[in-house]
Amino acid sequence: MRALVIDDGKLRVEERPTPTPEADQVLVDVASAGLNRADTMQARGLYPAPPGWPPDVPGLEFAGTVAATGRGVKALNEGDRVLGIVGGGAHATHLITKEDLCSRLSDELDMVAAGGIPEAFITAHDALVTQGDLRPGQRVLIHGVGSGVGTAAVQVARLLGATTVGTSRTEAKLLKAEELGLDQGVLASESMADEIGEVDVVIDLIGGDYLATDVEVCRVRGRIVIVGLLAGARTTLNLAAVLSKRLTIRGTTLRARPDYEKALAARAFEREVLPSLQHGDTQVVVDNVFMLDDAAAAYEYMLSNEGYGKTIIDCRGGLGRTAE
Repeated sequence: MRALVIDDGKLRVEERPTPTPEADQVLVDVASAGLNRADTMQARGLYPAPPGWPPDVPGLEFAGTVAATGRGVKALNEGDRVLGIVGGGAHATHLITKEDLCSRLSDELDMVAAGGIPEAFITAHDALVTQGDLRPGQRVLIHGVGSGVGTAAVQVARLLGATTVGTSRTEAKLLKAEELGLDQGVLASESMADEIGEVDVVIDLIGGDYLATDVEVCRVRGRIVIVGLLAGARTTLNLAAVLSKRLTIRGTTLRARPDYEKALAARAFEREVLPSLQHGDTQVVVDNVFMLDDAAAAYEYMLSNEGYGKTIIDCRGGLGRTAE
């Protein structure tokens, strides 16, 4: 197998022995794998892999075909198309993971695009529903609406019958998000709270001082779910408003959870979101696709913040392409 390896802060592709699945594990022939902020942090030595996952091969999501199964695997068979989230190791031609972390993939979904589905849509659904308790008819604010999770959150909220308002520093990204069903786009600024109006739930993919805006715009008993910290991990907060509004502020991450919690999030995604993706009513927004040998360029591209939607690594080889 070939794998993207972090070597003293640098990325290179190297040959490694193809592992053999044991017990409830499956070996996946990886077609594609999405690139996420956590991968870029791991490459810089800032976000180590959880125990039990490859410490030097990044990649938190995948789509591919089951190549072999352990003796304890109950439902999956060789040749099954699957996608899923993992603690690392997906930026490679082959991946060992657990059966419970895999979801079956229909023939209708493109295998390259599908590699950008799991992390974005499972994160978005978990943040909106499990963490944020979003209900039909409520209004949700999505900071960083042009990101992979942001574009997924717009569509999941629409499936749930909620109204969406999203922020971005780029007008073009807001216009593209409106094509996905975003009800209101707001350019990010220090005074954006007035334009946003009141909301019931906030999905904050930016962090930092955006949290002060979250507190300001939330209605009484509003829920703020912090998913990302692109703007930093520290801020000044109006605690009086948090108390008087009886707000709930939660932080969430998929990668640090034990596998059984990841599996629960995957099952909820299967029930409530995956059918819409497989029927074409919801879509993963693919910005750029890079081949595995060009993965270092993909990491640089993500750090430029120019992308809209998902950056994906094609692990099958061949020429990279830019999505239309």
